[in-house]
Amino acid sequence: MRVLLTGGAGYIGSHTALVLIERGHEVIVLDDFSNSSREAVRRVEELSGATAQIVEADLADRDAARSALADVAFDAVIHLAGLKAVGESVAQPTRYYRVNLDSTIVLLDLLRERSITNFIFSSSATVYGDPQYSPIDEAHPAGVGLTNPYGWSKFMNEQIVRDAQVAWPELGAVLLRYFNPVGAHPSGRIGEDPSGIPNNLMPFIAQVAVGKRERLSVFGDTYQTVDGTGVRDYIHVMDLAEGHVAALEHNTPGVSTYNLGSGIGSSVLEVVRAFETASGRPVPYAIEAPRSGDVAETVADPSLANAELEWRTTRDLAEACRDSWNWQSGNPAGYRA
Repeated sequence: MRVLLTGGAGYIGSHTALVLIERGHEVIVLDDFSNSSREAVRRVEELSGATAQIVEADLADRDAARSALADVAFDAVIHLAGLKAVGESVAQPTRYYRVNLDSTIVLLDLLRERSITNFIFSSSATVYGDPQYSPIDEAHPAGVGLTNPYGWSKFMNEQIVRDAQVAWPELGAVLLRYFNPVGAHPSGRIGEDPSGIPNNLMPFIAQVAVGKRERLSVFGDTYQTVDGTGVRDYIHVMDLAEGHVAALEHNTPGVSTYNLGSGIGSSVLEVVRAFETASGRPVPYAIEAPRSGDVAETVADPSLANAELEWRTTRDLAEACRDSWNWQSGNPAGYRA
């Protein structure tokens, strides 16, 4: 298949591009490069020995996107493009809604015009809000107790996709609710390259270990967990990329929803210790007050994806820490080196 990969130069996108190529698909990367790098695509080409077509456009700009894609042929879409920082979404809500919702609407209209029916949407476990139970399966209520525009934009996008499919029954759409992506490609050539202060735990830990930051802030140590710190389901980015490709290859008409996670919870301090082991470096940390909206534990039940997509994670936290350190130590300035 010729696959349009929106946000294909980003963290998850670059790893997904590589897996797509390795599985025999052709990749068209659509990205506006506002928070990503052409160097990531170049390195995907280096690793794969294949060329990825690049289309530079802001997908939320209908006219610009249509113009950029006018002569581009493709058979399916994996939609990863969008803004993703929770804190930033609180400070800039209208920007998040415009970018994240408009890009999906533009894509769905374009797909229907071209009768392209294979659509994979990258959603998020944030749609579950404050979990009522854990592990979380797909039957867990979604859209309840959401606390930030980023989470709301993902939930709203899911509804937009469902409504579009009702009006267009031929559409096959898969909503992938993934948990906490970590790690990097084992080559160390592509990985997570956050701009500014990292929003996620592992890249922050990696920057502390490499000496870029003084210490890690651990928010709360009195939760009812193994060591009092928050527990999350960390999924290796390569497993996550393979999950997107499995969804693409198993897609049928209708709307399907799957959790992509490992099904294993790890506390913040367990991640710190695993990273220290992988890197051989200390990771200083300080306990601080819990953040508003944080919950004790969020772990996936991935059994539906295991069964229906014939997909499961094969990499553990130790591998994720090893690969993340390999990337960070070899690229201390990210793609800007």
